[in-house]
Amino acid sequence: MALFESNNPVLNEEVYSRATPVQGESMTIRGTVNKMSFLFALLLAAAIYSWGLITKGEMGQAGMLAIGGAITGTILAFIMIFKKTWSPYIAPAYALAEGLFLGSVTALFNAKYQGIAFQAIGLTMGTFIAMLILYRTGVIKATAKLRAIIFTAMLGILVFYLATFVLGLFNVSIPALAPGSPLSIGISLFIVAIAALRLILNFDEIETGAAMGAPKYFEWYASFSLLLALIWLYLEILRLLMNLNSRR
Repeated sequence: MALFESNNPVLNEEVYSRATPVQGESMTIRGTVNKMSFLFALLLAAAIYSWGLITKGEMGQAGMLAIGGAITGTILAFIMIFKKTWSPYIAPAYALAEGLFLGSVTALFNAKYQGIAFQAIGLTMGTFIAMLILYRTGVIKATAKLRAIIFTAMLGILVFYLATFVLGLFNVSIPALAPGSPLSIGISLFIVAIAALRLILNFDEIETGAAMGAPKYFEWYASFSLLLALIWLYLEILRLLMNLNSRR
């Protein structure tokens, strides 16, 4: 649920303004990029490890790591929202936990739909680069109106997630939302679009933090928020590709 914090318990100007920077140790964009790269490397290493377990047929161990990673990642995300000063310690642990989860899930999807993993990774990276270019060139700006639209959409998506989860607990299925259905594909496209636009807010929030002289630990916090957004985008692209492949 930590995905839904835009305007944003994870990052916003009010959060930065409440923080008191240590003299000579303020947040920088370069520092944030370096820490984001480190977190991504940790996530990738953990994902490769759990992927390897799946390919070796060690499904039980991989499954335990995936479930444990998902639960641990969620807990760590909530802790970091309320204990921002712990970010230098929690963010790396979060990246490792999510990597274990993503590697297992991706390997399972790829086994069912050959090549889907590399398509999802490529589309996620391509979307990230495209949104960064659109932000840097000023084509898309993080205006108050855009923030409100994204925040409202994310709340709606959260309600949708919760509703489908509850229905699943009672084994209630909706044929119109079956994998590969036009409605399911349309919803996936909408969520992918919102997840992509969320990156614009992340970029702006990182610049804002650096400009306002936020404390150094906010580099870890901002990196965590951006990684969180990328994971959401990746999972939704994976879901979209699964829906498209289900039509074949």
